[in-house]
Amino acid sequence: MLTGRGREIQYLRQFYEKSGSQFVVLYGERGVGKTRLVREFADGLSCFYYACRDVSEREQLFQWGRELSEERIAIAEFPAWQEVFAGSLRQDRGKQVFVLDEFQYLLKNSNSFIGELTAFVDAQAGQQKLLVILVSSSISWVEGSMIKKMGTAAHRLSGLLKVRPLGFYELWEAFPGYSSEQMLGLYAVLGGNPGLWQCMSPAKSLKENVCETILSPSGALSGECGRILSEELRELNVYQTILSALAVGHHKLNDIYAYTGFSRAKISVYLKNLMERELIEKVFSYDTEGRENVQKAVYRIRNHFVHFAFTYLYPAASRLAFADAETFYEMDIAPTFDRFRSLSFKEVCRDYLMQEAAKGRLPFEVSDAGEWTGKAGDIDIILQSESGETLLACCQCERTVFPYADYEWLLFLAGQAKLRTDHIWLFTDGKFDEELMAEARKNESLTLILL
Repeated sequence: MLTGRGREIQYLRQFYEKSGSQFVVLYGERGVGKTRLVREFADGLSCFYYACRDVSEREQLFQWGRELSEERIAIAEFPAWQEVFAGSLRQDRGKQVFVLDEFQYLLKNSNSFIGELTAFVDAQAGQQKLLVILVSSSISWVEGSMIKKMGTAAHRLSGLLKVRPLGFYELWEAFPGYSSEQMLGLYAVLGGNPGLWQCMSPAKSLKENVCETILSPSGALSGECGRILSEELRELNVYQTILSALAVGHHKLNDIYAYTGFSRAKISVYLKNLMERELIEKVFSYDTEGRENVQKAVYRIRNHFVHFAFTYLYPAASRLAFADAETFYEMDIAPTFDRFRSLSFKEVCRDYLMQEAAKGRLPFEVSDAGEWTGKAGDIDIILQSESGETLLACCQCERTVFPYADYEWLLFLAGQAKLRTDHIWLFTDGKFDEELMAEARKNESLTLILL
């Protein structure tokens, strides 16, 4: 069964149930589960699926026609667009689902494709209704160039659905035997990409999976970071230098400039390209009255697997090539891995709070959310109501015990940010010290949460 995609399937179903024909664009990063989603949605429906290639128009038509001929459909060796469309129709009654996967190749390499497709759908209006699902793994192209490339045909689009990565709790369903510590580690490495999840075994430990799948030269994810970057980016030497700077902690533009030696203008352009592909993110501090204590916007690596690769694999490439996988894990990953996974723990806690907010289980209705990046330290999560009622959260999984001193530090940072402290929520995957638990028993505004 498909996990965590009920909303997306329902979105597609509403267009299938509408009268007439519709065009829907479905997009998201490679491996996020788009094809699986469409397959699950179309189960039991009349459906045609074609995987587009990045080739010339003539070669595309040849390959499409060849696939149809293998299904014993009579068609020319190099057919026209209308011929392949007609050959792809099923004779079943009712609306047909018509899926074109990685359709950006069709639009990029053919000036006539989209016009031919809309004309074909219109011509079928009295006989066959179609739900055309156009699938793409190129987020930046869909959000930046697709509408212009489609021209007037863009007016035919009925819906646009971005398939986002799944969350921590869906991953835990796929690896039910993992402890919370191992689960956080796995999520820190893979993020919410089900295509990466499938490469690892729930029957093996986190260390075994990382060693066999990522660190081993024959592993399914060996070199995966390079594949992710090279799919849409050119000048990898520049991008990899910037990602390296981010991975070692240079998060501000001036710091990246000092590390790389590239001009600020050049860095800004490449950062923008990385953000468009959702490989990095630009984080702005929550707007508070304590502006004199805040840092300017910072950049962070957003893609979990790319972050893991540039934290551990890229800087130690020579040792990785020469050492066995288990030795590399123990020497280069294990000593700092708790800190690495702590960054994902904050993400897990934010997701938890937003889920609780959606269910009405927080002390107030949330109208704004964010984080505060201060000169003295950061406040992991800030939630506020329209009236200014505030919830502050601190997420800690680097140490086995959450100390009272960290609670005091959060209160200090709240003063720096000039934020109210109506509700304080503390998260850990370990345990809280006795002083902190005693404080929580007498202080109604303090909530302690164990993963």
